[in-house]
Amino acid sequence: MRNATYATALSLMLGWLLWIGQAVLLPVIAAAISVYILSTAAASMQALPVIGRLPLWARQTAILIVFAILVVLLFILVINNLAQVTTALQSYESNLDALVTRSASLLGIEDEPTWENLRRATLDQTDVRSWLAPALLSLRGFGATLFLVVLYASFFMAERGAMAQKVVIATGGEEAGRRALSLLARINDRIGRYLFVKTVLNVILGVISFGILLLLGIEFALFWAVLIAFLNYIPYIGSLVGVIFPVLLSLAQFGTLSMAGVVLACLTVAQVFVGAYLEPRMMGREFNLSPFVVLLALAFWSTLWGLPGALLAVPMTASLVLVLSEIKSTRPIAVMLSASGRV
Repeated sequence: MRNATYATALSLMLGWLLWIGQAVLLPVIAAAISVYILSTAAASMQALPVIGRLPLWARQTAILIVFAILVVLLFILVINNLAQVTTALQSYESNLDALVTRSASLLGIEDEPTWENLRRATLDQTDVRSWLAPALLSLRGFGATLFLVVLYASFFMAERGAMAQKVVIATGGEEAGRRALSLLARINDRIGRYLFVKTVLNVILGVISFGILLLLGIEFALFWAVLIAFLNYIPYIGSLVGVIFPVLLSLAQFGTLSMAGVVLACLTVAQVFVGAYLEPRMMGREFNLSPFVVLLALAFWSTLWGLPGALLAVPMTASLVLVLSEIKSTRPIAVMLSASGRV
C-alpha cells in the first residue's frame, strides 16, 4: 500500500513538473530528437560520392547548417502564409455565398441561408481583435522555440564527441565502459534509424501532397504540404487534420463540393500509399507500438503540451520502447508496449 502511494505521488509530481517545465523541456526534447535525425543523416551521407569522403564532423556541421536554414525558412513560411490565408479568406466570400445559395436551393430553403446571414450569425459575433494578441504571442513563442531547438541541437552535436570518454569515467572502468558504450550505441542506432526513416516518410508524403495540391490549383500548396508532413508525426489524428485544412480551403476557393471531394480523395490516396504501403516496408520493426499505447501517449502528451506534445508523443514513446528493449531487465515492459511482441 505504501509503495502504491509513493508511486502515485511520484507520478503526480513528475506530471506537474512536466507541465510547469514545458517552456524548458519542449525545445530540449525537440533538439534531442533532431540530433538523432541529423546524426543518422550525416552517417548516411558516407555513401555519397564526394560528400562521403569528408570526415564525420564536417558532415555533421554541414547538415546542422542546412537544418538551421530549413528552420528559418519554416518560420518565414508559417508567418507569411498565415497572413496570406487570412487575407485570402475575405476574397472567397462570393464563392461561399454561391455555395450556400446552391445548397439551400437543393434543400428547398432558398430564402433563409445566405452567406450574409451565416456571417452575421457566426463570424460577425466574434471579436477577431481579441484573438490577435494571443496569436502574435504564440507566433513569437514559436520562433523562440525554433531558435532554442537549433541552439540546443548545436551543443548536443558538439558534446557527442566527448560522451564516450565521460561514459568510461562514469562507469568506473574500461570494461564496464565498453559494455555501456555498446548498449548506448545499439540504442542510439535504433532510435536514430526510426526517427530518420519516419522523417523521410513525412518528407515523401509532403512532396506528394505538394504535387497534388499544385496540380489541382490549390493556393498556398507549399504551406499545406509542409503542414501535412509535420502532422503526419501524429498517427491517426494527424493525417486526418492535415487533409481537412486544404480541403476546406478548396471549398472556399472554388465554391464547389465536387472540387473539395477531388482534393479529399487525392490527399487520402497519398496518405494511404505512404501509411499503408511505404511505412511498413521502410520502418520494419522500428515502429512497433501497440495502438492503445499510441493513443494513450497522444492523450497524455497533448494534454500536457498541446500540439507540440502531440507531435513529439510517438517519437518519444517509440524511443522509450527501443531503450527498454535493449536493457535486459526492462525488456518485458517493451514487449508489453509493442504491437506484436517482437522488439
